[in-house]
Amino acid sequence: MASNSTPPIAISLGDPAGIGPEIVAKCWDHRGAFSLPPFVVIGDPRALSAVWDGPIATVDDPRDADAAFDVGLPLIVVPATGADVPGQPTVAGAHAALDALEMAVGLARSGTASAVVTGPVSKEQLYSIGFTHSGQTEFVAERCGVSASNVAMMLAGPSLRTVPVTTHVALGQVQGLLTQGLIEARGRAALRGLQRNFGIVQPRLAVAAFNPHSGEGGAMGREEIDIIEPAIAALRAEGWHVTGPHSADAMFHASARAQYDAALCMYHDQALIPLKTLHFEEGVNITLGLPIVRTAPDHGTAFDIAGQDRADPRAMAAAIRVAASAAAYRASCA
Repeated sequence: MASNSTPPIAISLGDPAGIGPEIVAKCWDHRGAFSLPPFVVIGDPRALSAVWDGPIATVDDPRDADAAFDVGLPLIVVPATGADVPGQPTVAGAHAALDALEMAVGLARSGTASAVVTGPVSKEQLYSIGFTHSGQTEFVAERCGVSASNVAMMLAGPSLRTVPVTTHVALGQVQGLLTQGLIEARGRAALRGLQRNFGIVQPRLAVAAFNPHSGEGGAMGREEIDIIEPAIAALRAEGWHVTGPHSADAMFHASARAQYDAALCMYHDQALIPLKTLHFEEGVNITLGLPIVRTAPDHGTAFDIAGQDRADPRAMAAAIRVAASAAAYRASCA
C-alpha cells in the first residue's frame, strides 16, 4: 500500500480468548481484497500467534503503521499477565482487553489514530474486574467527555441503518424507559450522525412505532399518541425530515427502505433483527455523538468457535471501511 499522511485506524483486539485476534489477522491477510486502509492493532501478540502464523510488525508509534503495513500486521503491544487459550476467557484477558480499548481511544483523541474499531469483548469478564459501564460504547463516551445519554448506537449495513432508542435492557422495561425527550435525543443523534459520518446533507429518518399496527389509534397502546408523535413533531419543527410512527412490520422491505436513510427503532431487537437478517456478515456498529469515530463489528466474542479458523472477518472488514470513510469525511469538513 502506498504511504499517505492519514493516521491509521486503531483496532483494540478485544478479548484475547475470543475471535477478535482471528478476524483482525484475516483482515490483514485479505487487506487488498477487502480494500482496507492501514490499521494498527493494540493487544497482546500471543493472542494473535495462538490463532495465526503470519508476520507481526511491532510498532511504538501508530504513525509507523503505514510503512509497516505491507511487511506485517502492525501491532502496539499491550501485554496480558498470562497467555489466553482461545475459547477460554480469563480475568487476565479481560484486563488486556480493557487496557487495549483505553489506549485505542486515547490515540484517536490525540489525533495519532484517525478512528477506533473495537474488537468484541465479554461483558461478563469485564464485570468481573470491576467494569461499571453497560458496554464499550458507554466507556468510550465517558473517556471522550460525552454523556452516555448524548450518544446513540447505529447499526449499519449496505442497505439498512437502524438506531435503537433503548438498547441492552429487558423488553419488559422498555415501555417505562421511553420518553419524548429520549426519542428526540436519539433522533437528533441519528440525523446529525448521518450528516457527519456519511455525508448525507438532508438525511431522512423513519421512526418505528412501539406497538403493533402503530397502536391502532390507541386501542393497542398510547405510546404512539402520547410519546412518539410529539417527538416526531418536535424534530420536524427543527427542520429535520422525519416520518412516522410507522408500523415496524412494514418498514424493512426493499421499497420501504428506499424511503429513508435510517430507521429509529424503539428497542434493541426491533433494530437488530432486520439488520442482522439482511446483513449478518457485514453489520457494523457505529457510535454517534462522539468527537472521534468509533465502529465495531456487530457480533460478539464467539468463544465457542475461537481458535478453530471458522470466524468470518467480513463484519470486521466492514467496520474498518466504515471507520475510514467516516474519518475521511470528517477530515474533509474540518
